[in-house]
Amino acid sequence: QVQLVESGGGLVQAGGSLRLACAASGRTFSRYAMGWFRQAPGKEREFVAAISGSGGDTYYADSVKGRFTISRDNAKNTAYLQMNSLKPDDTALYHCAADHSWSSYYYTTAAYEYDYWGQGTQVTVSS
Repeated sequence: QVQLVESGGGLVQAGGSLRLACAASGRTFSRYAMGWFRQAPGKEREFVAAISGSGGDTYYADSVKGRFTISRDNAKNTAYLQMNSLKPDDTALYHCAADHSWSSYYYTTAAYEYDYWGQGTQVTVSS
């Protein structure tokens, strides 16, 4: 079992930055690919970014590419999402998710592949 707790959300003006963190329980964090997803009111859940267990492979949605950076610190059991140049369209509840894999190079953009989910942290970007 893995428990995920997100933090770092808040209210920010357009053009500003936030850094989300996802703290995971357990001793095998490096065996999990991590992903960030978001869901705005009235919209479907949307993939944002993913990172492999080793941290060496990352993938981004086109909507955030060049503005967001996903990273992880396996020694601290924590994944991060650095969000720069925020736009009002980035307003959503952001969730992190973990997907167990024996490959340190594996990551996925598919929400149904992820085994564990956090409760989410709210990001609101004002214009």
